[in-house]
Amino acid sequence: MPRSTPIPHPPEAVVDRTRPLSLLLAGALAVGGLAALSPAARAADTELARNGGFEAGLDGWNCTAGSGAVVTSPVHSGTKALQATPAGSDHAKCSQTITVKPNSAYTLSGWVRGSYVHLGVTGTGTTDVSTWTQSAPDWQRLATTFTTGAHTTSVTLYTHGWYGTPAYQADDLSLHGPGGDPAQVPAAPTGLAAGSPTSTSVPLTWPAVAGATSYKVYQGGAPLAATTGTSYTATGLTPGTAYSFQVSAVNGAGESAKSAAVTATTTSGGGGGAGLPARALVGYLHASFANGSGYTRMADVPDSWDVINLAFGEPTSVTSGDIRFRLCPVTECPNVESEADFKAAIKAKQAAGKKVLISIGGQNGQVQLATTAARDAFVASVSKIIDEYGLDGLDIDFEGHSLSLRTGDTDFRNPTSPVVVHLIQAVKTLKARYGAKFVLTMAPETFFVQLGYQFYGSGPWGGQDPRAGAYLPVIHALRDDLTLLHVQDYNSGPIMGLDNQYHSMGGADFHIAMTDMLLTGFPVAGNAERFFPGLRPDQVAIGLPASTQAGNGHTTPAEVNKALDCLTKNLNCGTYRTHGTWSSLRGLMTWSVNWDRFNGWEFSRNFDAYFGQSAAGRS
Repeated sequence: MPRSTPIPHPPEAVVDRTRPLSLLLAGALAVGGLAALSPAARAADTELARNGGFEAGLDGWNCTAGSGAVVTSPVHSGTKALQATPAGSDHAKCSQTITVKPNSAYTLSGWVRGSYVHLGVTGTGTTDVSTWTQSAPDWQRLATTFTTGAHTTSVTLYTHGWYGTPAYQADDLSLHGPGGDPAQVPAAPTGLAAGSPTSTSVPLTWPAVAGATSYKVYQGGAPLAATTGTSYTATGLTPGTAYSFQVSAVNGAGESAKSAAVTATTTSGGGGGAGLPARALVGYLHASFANGSGYTRMADVPDSWDVINLAFGEPTSVTSGDIRFRLCPVTECPNVESEADFKAAIKAKQAAGKKVLISIGGQNGQVQLATTAARDAFVASVSKIIDEYGLDGLDIDFEGHSLSLRTGDTDFRNPTSPVVVHLIQAVKTLKARYGAKFVLTMAPETFFVQLGYQFYGSGPWGGQDPRAGAYLPVIHALRDDLTLLHVQDYNSGPIMGLDNQYHSMGGADFHIAMTDMLLTGFPVAGNAERFFPGLRPDQVAIGLPASTQAGNGHTTPAEVNKALDCLTKNLNCGTYRTHGTWSSLRGLMTWSVNWDRFNGWEFSRNFDAYFGQSAAGRS
């Protein structure tokens, strides 16, 4: 949170849709030469793709998320072609499973048109192959070859585009080689296992089944998902609830029987509401410094505020891990209360059901827990502050273009960067020390969360800042301990939503799109296998500046109310279409209590008026 009127981030927050590493590596799968076949083998070869020219519509083809359609222009030959449109987290994959012979050579080819179009095959039993084009403004032929394994009886050919790109076209897709015997329905999977559940998700794994080209996952006997891999994570589950899962194997001949069921129970979700009302208003109180908004005593904070974050606890140095907090000096804040009055006011707030936290970081508080010594110092010093002032918990506000969470990790689920790993360990230690009532909140900027949808880690993106999405491993690892995530929907450039459109600060659409991403989840850096699961609505509040002086991206009360209408009631939605309706969205956060007072309490009054009841009655 800025102490003074902030300067907008440089244009690096507005980024091009540069492609993930998987695309760059695809060039290694260059078009192969045709294998030398004997005259007898060549005579036995035939065209195996069904309706490869799409003259019979989509007969024989399956396209994800309804992404495919048949068009009459442009076409490569005949009168029709496929057109498929990526949207959100779907890259418009159209596929067909085909019977083949073991130990046989095949040629896959086709004509495509568009940007980042892939053609490939899976289930070969040897090495699955693909080829692609970065840009084909007109029809371009793609081709590759492969040899089936000793037990392969079917393969799946596919074409797809990429996240955030326009529609692509495909025509005259061909798989040429010896025809196989009719495929047998695969056996039912065995060995289905559930990993360690979180409060909202259960990871599942199972061994591969011979002859299977994909798998279907069932939850409570009802279809849940389809996947070509041998793992799947069920998300969006209810904390503290038992779930039953099964999986079946699929190929061109049909679907197997379901596996034996496995049962897993989600955790209780230690973060929970931690005693918060159903609708909570969170505000930062400038307790340690003065700026143009003026100093506000703790006792003068109105009852509208349910969570009061003390800004800020700051490190003695970037790498020490030693955090200190002091009240604003009287030379800066002539009306500052005494330590005794401050502590008494905190107790009074808590007696009224309010939560008071120490917020670590802010605009000037760079924290790097690069060593175990820094981690332990962080735990010890934060505990000392919490104990001295009798606080309810911790707010992590590592922000700005500081060094707080620099990371080169490429998988947010398995971080290795010491500053990330040590922070996670430190917070878990604090949570264990203070128990279930410990309130944990986070206030990252959109750059460090939602921008992970496009970029994450140092990876293949050249000069792209490796901190894009850097909070994701912290949020994911602490999701069962997290009380509230209130991303700062301000002081950023335009950010792309799940509709693959950029949204700008200050209007309802920006808050709707950014919040929808947190609740729905999204593939990290365009990798569908690395999916960031959505949080529970009661774990999410929208972060906004309280006035035009408090931050770039101020949103008028009318636009704030539109965003709340859309997210909680599916009313007054603008151009962005959400993936759900979240009536239990927790509420709003603002920078800051002081700036709201400076602005005549407009922000908090609007919050109370919108929910139609007093702060005391919001439970």
